[in-house]
Amino acid sequence: GFKMLTVDVEDIVVEYPDTFALMQDLQAMGESNAILQRELGPISRDVLLANEAIYRELHKEEGEAAANSRGGIPATFRIIYMIGWKEGEGQAQPLERGSGQIDKTWVEVGL
Repeated sequence: GFKMLTVDVEDIVVEYPDTFALMQDLQAMGESNAILQRELGPISRDVLLANEAIYRELHKEEGEAAANSRGGIPATFRIIYMIGWKEGEGQAQPLERGSGQIDKTWVEVGL
């Protein structure tokens, strides 16, 4: 097993001019539909245009301050980092719970 497991999460908001550019990036990342029994072939133009309108409507409040002021739409990507160390002779050991010297509220507010 692993010792001293650490998990961190980071949200990155990327602005796209439209959902077509977003879908193109998702496909390039390998994040397209992975369902084996899906319908093959192109999605109809009506579905794509409806997707654009619905996405803009659902995310207009998030993007008004930044993205929509330039006509774009926001997309949030959540990156999850996981680290673990395999046990070894020279491995550092975690301190006893509650022995920290920094108040965790400082970390929570970014100080």
